[in-house]
Amino acid sequence: MAHCFVALPEDGRNTYLFKSDKKKKFRQVLWGDFLKIDGEEPGGWLRIIWAPKDPTKRETVFIKKKDTVETRPLEIIFVDVGQGDGAVLISPERGANERIMVIDAGQSDNMERFLNGRFRAYRGFNFDAAILTHPDKDHYLGFESIFKNRKIGFKTIYQNGIVERPVSGSFEKVGGLKKDRSNGLRYIHDLATSRADIRKHFADASKFGRFEFPPVMHAALNNPKINDFKMLSVHHGDKENGATFMPGFAPADRRGYTIEVLGPVVEPDGAGKPRLRKIGSYGETKNGHSVLLRLQFGDFSILFGGDLNEPAEKFLIRHYAGVDRFPQQGTAAYRNMVAKAARKFRSEVMKSCHHGSEKVTDAFLEAVNPAAFVISSGDNEGHVHPRPDLLGRLGLFGRGGAPVILSTELQRSAREREDAKLVASLRKNVDKLAAKASQKLTDKIKEQIDELAKNNVAVYGAIYVKTDGERLITAFRTETGSEIKKWFSFEYRVLESGEIVRRN
Repeated sequence: MAHCFVALPEDGRNTYLFKSDKKKKFRQVLWGDFLKIDGEEPGGWLRIIWAPKDPTKRETVFIKKKDTVETRPLEIIFVDVGQGDGAVLISPERGANERIMVIDAGQSDNMERFLNGRFRAYRGFNFDAAILTHPDKDHYLGFESIFKNRKIGFKTIYQNGIVERPVSGSFEKVGGLKKDRSNGLRYIHDLATSRADIRKHFADASKFGRFEFPPVMHAALNNPKINDFKMLSVHHGDKENGATFMPGFAPADRRGYTIEVLGPVVEPDGAGKPRLRKIGSYGETKNGHSVLLRLQFGDFSILFGGDLNEPAEKFLIRHYAGVDRFPQQGTAAYRNMVAKAARKFRSEVMKSCHHGSEKVTDAFLEAVNPAAFVISSGDNEGHVHPRPDLLGRLGLFGRGGAPVILSTELQRSAREREDAKLVASLRKNVDKLAAKASQKLTDKIKEQIDELAKNNVAVYGAIYVKTDGERLITAFRTETGSEIKKWFSFEYRVLESGEIVRRN
C-alpha cells in the first residue's frame, strides 16, 4: 500500500482530512504527517486509511491530492518532559537512510511514553543515537527506563565526557581537577571517551548506592542493542574545513543538512589528551560544557543550547571570536566580538539555554539572534523557569519586530485538579454506599475515583519544528483538545535579502 505526506500549502491555510462526504472535517493534519493511501477518488481526492495499525481506530478518510507530497521535512519534537530537556530529531530520509536521535530525556517517563506512542518503541525499535548533553538528572534520568528495555536499541550513546561516578563530593565525581602550571587554570582530565571508560566506571552496580547517574549508564551497558559509547565535542567527531560534525552528519555525507558540534570545547594538554577547563562552580562547569549542536538545513539553522550559563557563554564567545578578554558591553570591541561569534552561533531557531534561566549573557543572545525561541521547563520546580525577566530579554535580542517565544510549560494545558461537581457527587455516593451497598454503586464510585486520579495535563506542551531548508514551521497543540482545531503554527521563509519573514 502506497504512502504520502501532508504538504505545506502555499497560501498558509490549514490542512484537513475529511469524512466520506468530503465536506465534514475529520481531523486537522500538519506538514509532514504520514498518510497511508488506499486509492484515488474522482475530483482529485485520495482515499486514506487512518490508523492502519490500530483496528480499533481505523477509518477511511479523504484528502485533496494537491495537499500531499512524496517527501517529508526534517522534524524536531521538543517533548514536554516536565522539568528538563528532551527532544527527538527525525531526519527527512526514509528507509535505511533515516536517522532518529533522542537528545536528552528529562527525568520522568514522559520521553519513554512519547517514544512508545510515536514509534511503538515498546515493541522494539532501533534509534540512531541518544545524546546525554551533560550529567544533570533533568536531562538524563528519563533514559534509564528506556535503556533498560532490551527491545530498544541505539547505535551510539553520546555524552560530553563528564560522567559522574558513585562517589561523594563535586569535582570528585568526575575524577577531580588538575592545575596547568603554564596558565594557572584547572581542568577535568579523566574524561569518558569510549565504551571502555563507561565500563570501567559503571559495570559494577554494587557500589552505586543512591547515586542516580551510574544506574543509567549501567542499564545502557547491559542492553545488547546499544552498540557503542562515545564522547561528543569539538575534538570528537568528523572534522571538515576546520569544523567538527556529528558522525554521519558532515557535509561529506551529502544529506543536504549538517549537524555541527560547537561544544564542549576541548583544550588538549601537552600530551594531546583531551581535557575540559573548570568554568566556575561544579554545576556551572558540567552545565557549561553541555553538548552544543547547530543543525543547518538550507536557509535555516537550529541551535540546541544545552544548559549554558554566563561564565560558559563568555568562554565560548571569546573562544569563537578569538579574543582573550571579554570587553565592556557597548564598546566597539564588544560589537566586533559578538559579530565574530555570530558566524558560528547565528540561528533562526534556538533551544533556549537552561530552561529559561536568567543567567545568560546578552552577548550570546545577540550572537544567536533567533526568530524563534523554544524553552523546555516544568511546573514543579523552584527555579521559576522560564524567568519573566529572561522572556523580556529574549524579545529584545530576538530577530524581527516580534520574535516568537515558545515554552513547553506555557503551551501545556492543565485541567482544574479539583472537579467540584465530581467530588460532590462522589461524597453523596459514599454516603449512599455506607447506608446500603450495591455492586452498581460500588462500580460507579470506582469510576469517579479513577476520573479524579487522571493526569492533570489535558494537552502536553510539545513543540514541533519542521523544515525542508526553504520553509520552516513551529507548531504546538491548541488547548481546546479538539482534533479539528488541533494545531497552531508559525511559518517562516528567508528572502533573497536574508530577511526572515513569518506568517501565521
